[in-house]
Amino acid sequence: MLKLIVVDKPKHWNLRLDDVEVITPGQYITQEAYQSGKNLKVLNLCKSYQYQSEGYYVSLLAEARGHKVLPEVSTIQDFRYPSILRDDSLEFDDLIQATFRNEPYDKVEFNVYFGQTQSEHLNKLALQLFQLIQAPLVRASFSKKTKWVLQGIRPVSLNEMPDSDQPLLESALEKYLLRKRDYRTDKKKYDLAILINPEDPNPPSDDRALKRFYKASLEAGFNTEFITKNDFDKLIQYDALLIRETTNVNHHTFRFAKKAEALGLAVIDDPESISKCSNKVYLHELLNANKILTPHSLVLTEENCSQVPGKLNFPFILKQPDGAFSKGVVKIHTAEEFEKVRESMFEKSDLIIAQEFLPTPFDWRVGIIDGQVIFVCKYFMATKHWQIVNWSAKKETSRDGSVECVAVDQAPAGLLKTALKAASLIGKGLYGVDMKEVEGKFYVIEVNDNPNIDAGIEDKILKDKLYDQIMEVMMTKIRSAK
Repeated sequence: MLKLIVVDKPKHWNLRLDDVEVITPGQYITQEAYQSGKNLKVLNLCKSYQYQSEGYYVSLLAEARGHKVLPEVSTIQDFRYPSILRDDSLEFDDLIQATFRNEPYDKVEFNVYFGQTQSEHLNKLALQLFQLIQAPLVRASFSKKTKWVLQGIRPVSLNEMPDSDQPLLESALEKYLLRKRDYRTDKKKYDLAILINPEDPNPPSDDRALKRFYKASLEAGFNTEFITKNDFDKLIQYDALLIRETTNVNHHTFRFAKKAEALGLAVIDDPESISKCSNKVYLHELLNANKILTPHSLVLTEENCSQVPGKLNFPFILKQPDGAFSKGVVKIHTAEEFEKVRESMFEKSDLIIAQEFLPTPFDWRVGIIDGQVIFVCKYFMATKHWQIVNWSAKKETSRDGSVECVAVDQAPAGLLKTALKAASLIGKGLYGVDMKEVEGKFYVIEVNDNPNIDAGIEDKILKDKLYDQIMEVMMTKIRSAK
């Protein structure tokens, strides 16, 4: 991928990289080679990003041309709302306090160049700031009253930068551009990032499955790297993002998906799917509006709770809208229990779901990608429990029920038809449709955007072909976009 560095005075630059061109904003804006060029990465180092300035138009036109650009127009706009950036910085408040613990003054200001500074002890914080606001050169200021807070952050022009910082800027820029394995002899055509959380005790894919994803991605033609939540700033370097970490809207996985989509990457799970699948209230309305059979359910507010005993028999299920992995789901046996549990749930959400309890020995799950079924499983209830996972089990061996994988062509036709219809309402991504079978009827419980795919379980029938299919879809998404 050709990299363009857009600066007002190119002659001042002497980078030691073969696939980098240093050009003026006028050249980028007007020359046909850049207007029609594909697969270009643009680093916008113009002296100003003010609205309708050349620097603003470089980022704006880069996005219109399908080029990957830093900073994006949305990032430029973020500088106009410092209060939002201050709120976002609270996510790494511990690092801020630790960084300035021994600072003798009550105000600190410093420049950040692609996540690096002149002071080694500031570099961890500088990298977090670069992930927060992805702009090449920024000036951050922190102040202290009762504790240290981000006072402001703004773009810095090259004219404002001290001459003594030029070597740091160039080395930081080269390090940023060389992060990816651009010069491997076995370089493939596209670059894939797989987002994981190594600390998660219950990830959507175990280590063996991740190795199979990696193998399949190489065979499909990807350079593949595993990344974590600390690699937000690296997204611009990839062509595709596969999220194999438990997703949620109020979570870094959603920000990764949003950023990747904005950069033009092929994304699974895409942000729209995460948004739709993460909320059971939305799914309830969506499935019912499209006449898909579901257990009888009620959307509850604090005002209409009294209606439940007359419309649902005990026991029934009470659900938090964003619960996952059988968490945030409680079986209610009495009015007293209902009152206690709903009070706790309403502290977290203005709406909750009450749902008819349908006892079954197992739940079906149908795995779907791009409108095609790739696995079918029966998840049996945990020992002496009404869910497939019993988080209260004293023995870890009793926590999960057994799993039986069923060949797609042996699965009930009604099951597959209903699952495909439900998934199509979400999109063309990777989904797991959870269903119950009662007297030959199939009830959709929910659609998951981030279904479990573990080695020896969901892949038991197709084995490596399951991972191959997912990578084929990812590759097709990239080629279609390009």
